[in-house]
Amino acid sequence: MTAPSPPPSAASARAGADAGSQTLQLFERLRSAVLNLDLMPGERLTERGLEAAYHASRTPVRAALMRLETEGLAQRDGRGWIVAPIDIDEIRALAELREAVETAAVRLAVQRASDSDIAGLAELLETARPTEDEEEVVRAGGDFHVELASLAGNAPMTDAVRGAMTRLARTRWLEVRTPDSREHAWNEHRAVVAALRARDASLASELLATHIRSTNERLVEHLAGERRRLRARGLSIVESPTRPAS
Repeated sequence: MTAPSPPPSAASARAGADAGSQTLQLFERLRSAVLNLDLMPGERLTERGLEAAYHASRTPVRAALMRLETEGLAQRDGRGWIVAPIDIDEIRALAELREAVETAAVRLAVQRASDSDIAGLAELLETARPTEDEEEVVRAGGDFHVELASLAGNAPMTDAVRGAMTRLARTRWLEVRTPDSREHAWNEHRAVVAALRARDASLASELLATHIRSTNERLVEHLAGERRRLRARGLSIVESPTRPAS
């Protein structure tokens, strides 16, 4: 009978924890660089280059790239990697996902959220009034949608919305590039909260669907119309069909 393996030593356990911590830290740094466009869409990434740039070993670099891939922020390119290009068809698909999930979530929120939950969402919105800081506006808008979904009390719904907002983060600044557009988006959020407070599921769902569609239409229109200029700035923009032609 084979003797059981001895338990791992404290030293090996610490080594495993250190490797996991290094992977997480590297992933967060790379993720931030991608979302902030410090690493541009379509930019080539090499494991050796990232090892040198971030003073990391190969295993954490590879693990971090694989996590970025699951978030749709990096892609394999032959034997190497690239920062995921901005895909117009993916943006359209994410809008469809968001409309389906977020309108269902807000209907559940009308039934399940407490008055204090809704008051907390309204307070979050009031503290995130539009500013000149586009990055802050994008972050606050994403936080609003995730927090709204969380009021449904359905964790998979919240995760789906959070994932969609992450994938859209690199382009949403284009939709809030003017003071009027920032104010317009904020007022649409306020209208959704008012309908939620009134416990009007149909109105809240309709307002949210209209908001998602209109912001997506403006974003796609801008990307399609400004594709050449944006590419000149280093943004790789593609349009790879995700559905069969009708």
